Amino acid sequence: ALDAGPKSGRKVIEAEGLGKAFGGKEIVRDFSLKVQRGDRVAFVGPNGAGKTTLLKMLLGLEEPDFGSVKQGTNLELALFDQTRDQLDGNATLWENLTADPLLGISGKADQVMVRGQPKHVVGYLKEFLFDERQARAPVRSLSGGEKARLLLARLMARSSNLLVLDEPTNDLDVETLDLLQELLDNYDGTVLLVSHDRDFLDRVATTTIAMEGNGQATAYAGGWSDYLAQRGPLEAADRPEKVKPSKPKPKQESQPKDGLSFKEKHRLEALPGEIERLEAEIAKLQELMADPQLFSREPVKFKKATEALVERQEKLAAAEEEWLLLEEKAEG
Repeated sequence: ALDAGPKSGRKVIEAEGLGKAFGGKEIVRDFSLKVQRGDRVAFVGPNGAGKTTLLKMLLGLEEPDFGSVKQGTNLELALFDQTRDQLDGNATLWENLTADPLLGISGKADQVMVRGQPKHVVGYLKEFLFDERQARAPVRSLSGGEKARLLLARLMARSSNLLVLDEPTNDLDVETLDLLQELLDNYDGTVLLVSHDRDFLDRVATTTIAMEGNGQATAYAGGWSDYLAQRGPLEAADRPEKVKPSKPKPKQESQPKDGLSFKEKHRLEALPGEIERLEAEIAKLQELMADPQLFSREPVKFKKATEALVERQEKLAAAEEEWLLLEEKAEG
């Protein structure tokens, strides 16, 4: 479990009228937000829309051009960033886990404190699928997924009540992704996250901040699916009226010739990629469960893998059925 440490104040962040521009391009305009203890706030939008800039302003790491940010009391921040900049590539996993330059700790200790309890470094790293040889190897030798696992190990070994996740699911395998989601479910602190993983957002976020472009950032209740459901009617209401033709078009002309609506065509194009992803995740899970000793050696892992496999098989069957229905509709 993640150590949420001492409770923060009820108000974590309060932003009023934030504005920011770079080179004449407006990134954020007149943005206000209140983050309460326990909230899970997601920031979504295309690359370059300003998600990370807005996040840095809320954390006090970057000054806004306009507006103000007030942070609550007793905050302890932990960061999981997509660039893995917190990791020293020339230092070993051992040193990255135990060193703390701010406290003058060298990284040579044999133990690491996890939720107030001492654990031997090698034994703790084994919980994240690293062996002793890797523990003494430099971080630069790790793959992207292994670096993500090491960052998770660091997070769990540190006390924090404000967790900031910048594209945390990049490079994660299925098992580590499920672990991260489980950790967040049981985390008592506040979470701010940037992600393109829609399923992850649906599982984690309670509020979604959409970077709409042209400096507009809008808050929606819930995760990605909730954001889409709320955004649809809002888009229609905000869209300027077009000049109506003197003679209205017949209704059937509003549908594409293949019989699919715009949303259905978009969904049909997206489904093959979703099916491919699910098939890859199922293959990984089946490979994991092919170990005949897994059940007796690690029953908890076996149980989680079984549940994850069933869930993804059900999603795959639903996606394949949806694809067939849309294909038939397109042909008919």
